[in-house]
Amino acid sequence: MDDAKETMDSLFDVVVVGGGAAGLAGALTLVRARRSVLVIDSGSPRNAPAAHMHGYLGHDGRDPAELLSAGRAEVTGYGGRIRQGTAVAADRLPDGRFLVRCGDGSTVRARRLLVATGLVDELPAVPGLAARWGRDVLHCPYCHGWEVRDTPVAVLAGGPVSVHQAKLWRHWCEWTTLLAHTWKLTAEDRELLAALGIAVAEGEVTGLVVDGDDRLSGVTLAGGGALECRALVVAPRFAARSGVLTSLGLPTAGLERDGHVIGTCVASDAATGATALPGVWVAGNVTAPMAQVAGAAAQGVQAAVAINADLIEEQIRRAVEAYRAGS
Repeated sequence: MDDAKETMDSLFDVVVVGGGAAGLAGALTLVRARRSVLVIDSGSPRNAPAAHMHGYLGHDGRDPAELLSAGRAEVTGYGGRIRQGTAVAADRLPDGRFLVRCGDGSTVRARRLLVATGLVDELPAVPGLAARWGRDVLHCPYCHGWEVRDTPVAVLAGGPVSVHQAKLWRHWCEWTTLLAHTWKLTAEDRELLAALGIAVAEGEVTGLVVDGDDRLSGVTLAGGGALECRALVVAPRFAARSGVLTSLGLPTAGLERDGHVIGTCVASDAATGATALPGVWVAGNVTAPMAQVAGAAAQGVQAAVAINADLIEEQIRRAVEAYRAGS
């Protein structure tokens, strides 16, 4: 990793903000396209709490940190540069280029931007829950369902996604219970859950029970009750890490499900990741909160291909203009 500070005199074809799967996949594609690339990485990937990732062909069960380490080595092996730091804002310059401002006061210029800053999972305020996030406090059955299959699982209700989660997790775990917590279930919800054999536990969840081997064994309920479970499923609020994008005038949009806002994201073209601001692309969870690692990496590649094509078109326009001026 190259920690040398760039200055305003440093100009890259592309600055990639965010060094997760999406950002590194985009950077790798771009450096192999003979573009000068700088990746600015804060070192705080969304899946850092998880010991393993799943569903990524050829990498199932791999430590996410190992994947990123290998990705950084591949990017730098082709001449790309990676800086540890946090990009906090960006300005569009009069010539159409961009000035990226970092938290340490340094700046760097870019012809194009690829923002892959991801999101933050805002978790329910239950004591002890955040400390176990990614271990036995879970969200996605496609990421963790196999590992806790056929064990007692509890789903913490906190919004419209919770009943949907209970329906999904019931496929992996016959002993699935929905914890009503602070959410008011409708009659239709209760009928559906009963039809599927999903129990409902009333009462607010007040804490987690952890055994002597540091494994989740249950949850405590208001009034002194308790419920056994080996995994607790929650529905976090997905908050896009959008500071650089909003500084450029690109707003976040509400991510809705069943008429309820469950997070934020930055809108982009589904095929290319292009935003409403020319010269700026996005990839990964900042624009697609539901994307897993493989999907985020694929979006990074798609955006990189579009960025390279855009740079080629710019080069062609300039060559034609120069040719006409000289003829």
